[in-house]
Amino acid sequence: MPDPSRFGPLAAIMAMAAATYAMRAGGFWLMAHVPLTMRLRRILEALPGAVVVATVLPIAVREGFPALLAVAAAVGAMMLRRNDFLAVLAGMAVAVLVRALIVT
Repeated sequence: MPDPSRFGPLAAIMAMAAATYAMRAGGFWLMAHVPLTMRLRRILEALPGAVVVATVLPIAVREGFPALLAVAAAVGAMMLRRNDFLAVLAGMAVAVLVRALIVT
């Protein structure tokens, strides 16, 4: 007889996957029944930027000066080139350089 404790992690992963799918599908279903006014459209367009700021800002503040410089470099690269990949590379490069210069 198989050990039931071996299926615990698999059951947890499957439950989380089902919950994630239900939330996403429920969101699409709900939004299909909401009239998209101009105000709501503007809110939805601003949401990705708000999520990024809410995610990045606490990390940058906690990590201090090198992280703030890296975020500034990423924002600058994004404003100049409008390329996500280049912005990430610029932020990473600045973070590495500043940390290397501060440590040595």
